Amino acid sequence: MEKLQEKLEEKQSSEGESDSLDSSKTSMDWNCSHISAAEEDLILRLHRLLGDRWSLIAGRLPWRTREEIEKYWRMRSLSVNTSESSD
Repeated sequence: MEKLQEKLEEKQSSEGESDSLDSSKTSMDWNCSHISAAEEDLILRLHRLLGDRWSLIAGRLPWRTREEIEKYWRMRSLSVNTSESSD
């Protein structure tokens, strides 16, 4: 799991410079749209293990806050529920 975190940190630092210049997005768009596939996978696995313990999950993603993780989860849950109800 440490190798995954190192890769994610490298990616975040290399992308951070260009992303900070894009001021056309709101903070909510930025937080939700910049969760990488690796971060999403880690969040899903940790949520299965820990439940809604956002601080513990964020502790495994040190570049993310508890609020970002929880907001991502709620937005994801809304989109999953919406797509299931339209089927």
